[in-house]
Amino acid sequence: MSSFNYPPDTLNHKKLTIKDYDRLISYYRYYKPDSAVYLAKQGIIFSRQCRNDSGVAVMLNQLGMIDDNFGRFEESRDKYLQALAIYQRAHNVKGISVETIRLGVVELRKGNYDKAIGYFLHALKVSEQGKNATGKMEAYLTLAEGYMGQRKYDVALTYLNKAEALNETLPFSNLSLNIYNNYGVIYRETGDYPQAIAYLQKGIGLSTLPQYQGLNITLTNNLAKVYSKLGDRNRSIDLQEAALAKARKIHNYLRELQTLTGLADTYSKLNPTKAIAYLKQAQELVKEKGSRKQEMEVLNDLAAIYKAQKNYLDALMAKEQEHTIADSFYYQHMSRQITSLQSAYELQRSEAKVKELKLINSRDELQRNLILLVTVSCLVILIIVCLSLYRSNKLNKLLNSANVSLKESNTVKDKLFSVLAHDLRAPFASIIDMLYFINDDDITDEERSGMIDKLALTSSASLETLNMLLRWGQMQIKGVKVNPDKVKPQMVFERSLALLSSAAEKKQINIQEQIPAGTKLLTDPDHFEFVIRNLLSNAIKFTPTGGTITVGCEVQVNNKLEFWVSDTGVGIAPERMTNLFNITSVSTPGTNNETGTALGLVMCKEFVEANDGSIWVESELGKGSVFKFTLPYRI
Repeated sequence: MSSFNYPPDTLNHKKLTIKDYDRLISYYRYYKPDSAVYLAKQGIIFSRQCRNDSGVAVMLNQLGMIDDNFGRFEESRDKYLQALAIYQRAHNVKGISVETIRLGVVELRKGNYDKAIGYFLHALKVSEQGKNATGKMEAYLTLAEGYMGQRKYDVALTYLNKAEALNETLPFSNLSLNIYNNYGVIYRETGDYPQAIAYLQKGIGLSTLPQYQGLNITLTNNLAKVYSKLGDRNRSIDLQEAALAKARKIHNYLRELQTLTGLADTYSKLNPTKAIAYLKQAQELVKEKGSRKQEMEVLNDLAAIYKAQKNYLDALMAKEQEHTIADSFYYQHMSRQITSLQSAYELQRSEAKVKELKLINSRDELQRNLILLVTVSCLVILIIVCLSLYRSNKLNKLLNSANVSLKESNTVKDKLFSVLAHDLRAPFASIIDMLYFINDDDITDEERSGMIDKLALTSSASLETLNMLLRWGQMQIKGVKVNPDKVKPQMVFERSLALLSSAAEKKQINIQEQIPAGTKLLTDPDHFEFVIRNLLSNAIKFTPTGGTITVGCEVQVNNKLEFWVSDTGVGIAPERMTNLFNITSVSTPGTNNETGTALGLVMCKEFVEANDGSIWVESELGKGSVFKFTLPYRI
């Protein structure tokens, strides 16, 4: 690596290739992230000058990983998507697989394990079709990590074994070390400590080369955690201190942060003062690098140690710092999105008003011209009167059209602020009330635990409402974009059921699936999954305890696939049926008082129709409902 250790301001005097840029950025990414960003931007300029689209994609991938390191997940996702689009245009199978996996890693970092696994499965399919053995191994490896995040270690081991089998046929790489590391973590978490130690020590022994020093530190830290679990804390600390020295030597701030927080965890019960000292070092490190998400995590760990020491003042100050960062990091971004929606609405309203005024002025001008022409002659008057009537009718139709557009715009605005005022304001008020109650010393631990559970449910529901609101608002501004791809409905149903299974189990609802095995169609995967998940969620919401829900599909004679989600729920009143898929629809509480915004069905209709389909409902009050939609049977 030392041959690449020269400052970026000398790059104008060097003749670099894209491979040089890539290796330089990989070196600077942890050591000097600002320099890495500078290099990546220079690499993009150079690639565009050479008309090297693949080089642009490589640089975008590097920028995405830098954002990823700092917890800027939306920014990293955007760069990966740009790189993916370049590879898709070039039909570059290896590049498509790499970027698909990076998109999955973003979801993994965010805790969206099902979505991450979906990306990894797609990457596996791409690599299998392109006969890319390295891509397949990485896909198996990341699939294992997705299931590790869900603590499904038996499934994770299945994929990890497949990755190891491929590894034996391929040259040694950083992926090999990740395999050994993941084996160590799985066996550590499942209590098989001898196996964990064997795999981690094997990885450490094979990671002595300079380019593998980062993984060497991670393997060492995981081995330290094994010894900590075995009660050998002195050996654990020795390993971590050696890892910390190595991380500082190679200027790898992420591994340094990883080791500092690991040492703090090891010392948290032995010597809280020392644990706090390590966390303070971690806090200074992430402050220097400008990583707000990681600073929040460090502050949360500090608050936990202060609280365990009954040092409530310092614990409170740490939490206040964490919340201040959260306000600037998350909520300002959210506020900008809402402001953008409001600005778009105001612009739309202004344009409609201008159009209306232009039409009125045109009509007034026409009327003035008619009065002047009356004096010419009776014959001309008759002709002009006929013409004016024709034009007036046409203008009135246009004016009515403008009024309808303005009315629709007002409806969108009213719905937006109705949701903000009612569906979000009320839950947040409830959350604040619960926080005051939780802080009351008079309530029992059992009552406090129940309130915390309710607080978590209310917060999650509010976040889901806000996400749906922002997505719907974005659709109003940008329209619905369709990206067709092959979809397996059975897999989509299984993913949706996995996300909603806990809600169904609480109400003891029996969910049946009647989707023929092997069914495929060509449609937008995100749109299709949203519709299935929303209809299934609604069916659970409005089905009483012990009810039954059926999800199925069949091929129609008109070469369409008809899907249905039926339930034995409360049904829908006839007067609500006509507006059920309209923006004017009002949500009703579920059988367990579950709440909603009624936006889901509106979005379902827009998604289905954007994919050349149709959606409708059949229902009988007190007996249940069947939501049906069709899509063209294209493969």
